[in-house]
Formats: sequence, C-alpha cells, structure tokens
Amino acid sequence: MTPEDRELKVVDGKGEAPSQDGNMAELQELCERVLSQRPLLLASNRGPVEHQMTPEGRPEGRRGSGSVVTAFNFLIQSSEFTWVASAMGEGDRAIANNGLAPRLKSPLPGHKVNLRYVVTPRRVYHKFYNVFCNPLLWFLQHYMWNPPYNPNVDASVHDAWETGYIPVNQAFAKVIVEDARRNGTPPIVIGHDYHLYLMPEFVRQEIPEAIIQHFVHIPWPTPRYWQMIPHYITHRICSALCHTNILGFQTPQDRRSFLDTAEEFLPGAEIDHHNFTVGWKGNRTEVKVYPISINVGEVQRIANSPRALESEAKLLPLCSEKTIVRIDRAEPNKNIVRGFKAYELMLNRHPELKGKVTFLAFLVPSRTHIRQYQRYMDEIQQVVQQINRSLGTEDWQPIQTFIENNYTQAIAGMKLYDALLVNTIMEGMNLVAKEGPVVNERNGVLIVSATSGVHHQLAEGVLTVSPTDIEGTMKAMYQAITMSPEEREQRASLLGESIRREDITNWLHRQFQDIADLL
Repeated sequence: MTPEDRELKVVDGKGEAPSQDGNMAELQELCERVLSQRPLLLASNRGPVEHQMTPEGRPEGRRGSGSVVTAFNFLIQSSEFTWVASAMGEGDRAIANNGLAPRLKSPLPGHKVNLRYVVTPRRVYHKFYNVFCNPLLWFLQHYMWNPPYNPNVDASVHDAWETGYIPVNQAFAKVIVEDARRNGTPPIVIGHDYHLYLMPEFVRQEIPEAIIQHFVHIPWPTPRYWQMIPHYITHRICSALCHTNILGFQTPQDRRSFLDTAEEFLPGAEIDHHNFTVGWKGNRTEVKVYPISINVGEVQRIANSPRALESEAKLLPLCSEKTIVRIDRAEPNKNIVRGFKAYELMLNRHPELKGKVTFLAFLVPSRTHIRQYQRYMDEIQQVVQQINRSLGTEDWQPIQTFIENNYTQAIAGMKLYDALLVNTIMEGMNLVAKEGPVVNERNGVLIVSATSGVHHQLAEGVLTVSPTDIEGTMKAMYQAITMSPEEREQRASLLGESIRREDITNWLHRQFQDIADLL
C-alpha cells in the first residue's frame, strides 16, 4: 500500500471509518470542539441560500444549488458559522443592501449558518465568471483546451484576470477579514474551488494567524498543461494556494500534479514529494487528498420518497428487458455524445438487442449562456435524433432523454438501471457513480472512465473504460447487460460497501481532524 493509498484509508489515526451513525456523532463532537476554539468562515462562489425576487419585489430565500452546499448540509444544520458567497442575482444584492449589510441569519428552517454576500460590480463579476473562470480555468483544468472549446488568450482574457478575477478574490478576502476582525479571534477559513484561488494569499496578508484550507473540486492538470496559459497567471495561482495551511484535492493524481506544478512555477519553493508539503515564503502547506462523497441515508430517503416513487412508476414503462442509464450535466467533459455512439455501435454489432435495450439519459442543461455549452447541447440532441431515426421503431425508441433539472426523477432512474454509464473525459469527482449503487434495485453494473476522479476509489467494483474508446465502451456496455447474476451481485456489494465506508461524513471528518491538529 502506497503512502497515498494509506492516507485515504485513515480517518483519525485509528484506521477505517466508523459506521455512518457512529461517525455522525463523532463528527458532531469534533466540529463542536474545533469551532469552540476558532470561528469558521467558509467561502465559495455559490452560497447555501439564493434570494429570488418575488412579484411583490421582495427577496425570498431558497436553498442554494451546487455540490459544496450539499456537502456541507450537515454543518449548515448543526453548527453556527459564516458562509461567504457571491451575490448571484438581484435578490442577493437586495438582501445584502449592495454589500453594506452585515452577516445575516439564513432564513431557511433548520439552518444555523450566517450569510455574508460579496457584491461586486456586474461588469467585474461578468469578467470573473464568464470570461476567466469558466471559459478558461474550467476548460484548462479538465484537459479540454481543444477545438471548438478552447478560448484564445487575447487582450480580453488578460483584462479579465486583472479587472475581474483579481478584484473578486480581493473582495472575498475583504469580507472575510472584516468579519474576522469583528470577532477578534483568528478564524478558520475554508475556501472552495477554482473561483477563489487567489483568496488565501489576500487573507494571509491581513491575518497571518488564520488557519486557511482550500479544496479544489476539479482536476489539477500537469505542469505542461498549465503552460497553455500565461506563466504569470499560473505562478500567481500556485503562489496564492501555497499560502494555505491545508490544500485539498480529489485524487492522488491531482495532488501529484499540483506538487509538480508548484515545483515548475515556483522557483525556490521547497517541495516534499514524500510528505506532500510545499514550503513557500515562510509558509508550509500540507497537500491532502479528500475524495468528496454523498450522504448515503439522504440519497436513499429521496429514492423512496413519494415523488421519486411517482417518477419511477412513469419511467418503468419506458424500460426494456435491459436498461442503460446516464445522469449528467450537459457539459463537454461528460462525454455524452461518445456514450451514445458506443450504444449505437452495440445495437448495430448485436442486432438481436434492438427493442430489448433502452438508454435513459437524464441531462441537466448547464451554463446555457456560454456558447461552448450551447453548441454541445445541440450536438447531443442531433446524435440522439439520428440514432432514434435510424434504429428506432414505432414501438421502441433506443434513447429516451429527459432534459431538465429534476434530481428526484434522476434518482428514480438510478433505481432502474442494469448498467450505469459514467464515461466522463476528465473530472474531479462523480457523485452519480456513488449515488447509483446505493439506490439501484437490480444489482446494476457501473461503467466508469479511468480518468474520472471516482475511479480510484471504486475501481474494484466497476467496468473500466477509456473515455475516447467507443469500441471499448461498447464492449463494456455489452458485458454489463450480459453479465451473470452472481458477478453482478458481487460487484454491487463491493461498490455499496466502499461508498458507505467513505461517505460525506467521513469526508468532513477527515478535514476537520486535520484542522484540529493545527489548533
């Protein structure tokens, strides 16, 4: 067992994680102990509450979207801390009084969290989000700098860095520093994802005693890939992240890539590849691996809710003898088109399967205001129409698509699969691959790309494919739907055990234990 594998198995220095119930109680005690010593400020682009304007012109709070909100739901309901987030719309701006309001209590029932909104000029935020974060950083870090998705680094990108990305990160740091100084005790600051790479350095400059952790949800590419963008940008990003105490990634490969990138772009940095640390400008950063996970009990409750059972009843007539399912945001890295082409190839190679296998695809529109995403959704719909037109009959359509943001319906679909396809090109983690096996009722087989962040954890129980290998993906689909009941049951059992052992409680526990060790 390598040091990296061993780290993933250790929760609190005592070996494997306890049961879900036991770990929940232990996590509660740990959080109380940590937060009794220092206040917590959590920062992410999207917050736990988004305010929409009612027809009467009044801001009304609703649960925020996104994986960060879901991951911290336990803490939101159990502990008092402050969440700093961007004002996403007019409702957030109004409730924040354009940034002049102090921290607010969450208006949602059960929430103990306080809210602070970062309000930046709309043009600044547009450059930050729509010019720099998504078209550039997101595509770069997903190894997708290729036509037709790559942006040119022109004057607008340099400008977006200087007058969008930097100012928004400074604005987040300013709010955090203001809130921390009001409290008087150096805080724990936990930042999230690619939107806020520069924030740790700005906070460290003002509050040297702060404990700063940052977690990167998306992949971290190799140094050669970071050379695709200007050197000064990569240098500044690495430097800022090395002002943290703890820097977390989804996989061991992401951690290795970051250490290599820091070594390449931070001359003079002290890189320890054995202990996974970076020494930079008097600071020591521990680089950790924290694969994000799911709340197993909550997912299972949703799967058995009246709404899910109603959706399941509507989906059942669409299923055939065998059913293949995929659930994705409609983003280019999800590799949806190749998955459909592999399915088409299987039907042509094995014509006896026509009418006996149906593909249910639950696709959530994503970032529809960005042209690359619009183009990809058009491509998806074109290939579905072509396959259904060429292979379908009056009684059977090979592919049934559900293009909407309906999580409960998607969970219902997970209960019905004989094969669940997760053939993503590159991603930090895939929670669908963890949700499916804990709700599926058919001992369904999971097909996963070797390049998906979830593969490292679940490799023993899945069929592994290369994301660009249409022939190989076709063979995996065929193997999945023709697999013996005994092997299906064995694989399903392996997956269920692994996912329950390393659930979202385990993910939070490991991070708070590492923070506690610094107090």
